[in-house]
Amino acid sequence: MGVGVDPNSLQLKDQVVSINRVTKVVKGGKNLSFSALVVVGDGAGYVGYGTGKAREVPMAIRKGIEAAKKSLKKVHLSGPTIPHMVVGHFGSGKVLLKPAPEGTGVIAGGTVRAVVEMAGIQNVLTKSLGTTNPHNVVKATMAALLSLRDAAEVAARRGKATEEI
Repeated sequence: MGVGVDPNSLQLKDQVVSINRVTKVVKGGKNLSFSALVVVGDGAGYVGYGTGKAREVPMAIRKGIEAAKKSLKKVHLSGPTIPHMVVGHFGSGKVLLKPAPEGTGVIAGGTVRAVVEMAGIQNVLTKSLGTTNPHNVVKATMAALLSLRDAAEVAARRGKATEEI
């Protein structure tokens, strides 16, 4: 899952994106349980998400954090913003991320905001298109962030000097 990232070596913060009450109907009545979607990040390019399910909310959140730590990924940033515009897709969720100048802040809805802030991006414009399902929006945002490339990487792939890009 994580690309050799040791979650213990990073100063991770976590943010709960959504908590859902789930009921399972059994012979004796209804079984209540909670599922939590959590995003963790170090605010400097590492971000991951995870889900946890349990009978109580705090336990579900704890499990979500553990799962999120296992899925940490590195995101390419250029200073306090992102290198270029990108659209991430997951299911019917589409998230557009656009670089913004210094002082803009994070312009994003709750779900996208959680992921972007945990990644450490301070200036970005976003728009969530399609579904509002938090799970798919988080996955689409992650897809967008992971598809970011910095100029040096693009130059190397094309066999050109960084200045030409």
